Amino acid sequence: MKYPFLLLVLLLAACQPDQVQHLPGTKQIAEETANWEVKRILPADLLHATRWAGDSLTGYADSLLRRTLARELAAGGVAGAAAFCRPEIYPRVDSMARKWRATPRRVGWQPAASPRATEAAQAAGLRPDTLRLIGRPAADTFFYQRPIVLRHNLCLRCHGQPGRDLTAAEAGLLHERFPNLRATGRQVGQVLGAWQLTLAQGGAAEFYTMKTRKKWKPHKMPKLF
Repeated sequence: MKYPFLLLVLLLAACQPDQVQHLPGTKQIAEETANWEVKRILPADLLHATRWAGDSLTGYADSLLRRTLARELAAGGVAGAAAFCRPEIYPRVDSMARKWRATPRRVGWQPAASPRATEAAQAAGLRPDTLRLIGRPAADTFFYQRPIVLRHNLCLRCHGQPGRDLTAAEAGLLHERFPNLRATGRQVGQVLGAWQLTLAQGGAAEFYTMKTRKKWKPHKMPKLF
């Protein structure tokens, strides 16, 4: 009877935890398998994806705009920078928009506009505060809007007060180049307009999938000995 008992003790000793070999990448494989599972994306999920995509794309565009304008203002002043004030057509922004099947644009808000301009702004979905809006105007189309607020002193170099932030000649150049916009006379904290984005359903679904996809993060194992 003692021999079977001895054999059992030897088998248990051979299977100590520090001697068990685990397959490498097991957790990574499990997460990748979960990512390939078919998931149901609800309408509310697509609306969340629209906001995420809009915030990501417009935030990236604004960052590029500030860096580009700072460079051009230092190199050639307002005249040179005026040619770069449309970040929605920057190649990097356009590439990002194409990836998510999105069409971005910037629209201006005129606080003291004529009745015709006010009607045009209202038709574009703008209000005096240009509130953030997320909607689904059609079954296969999503809409995003958020305000463009003058938050940086760099913006005053073009949109500030003539005679203080920019010269009268520079103000005249901007009014000539952008006759339909109130380009100057603005203050920090004022709403300049809004970003608007239309997003195809497929792009919203793809962005949601990417945003919620599990990502493998390697963890350093503690030193045992």
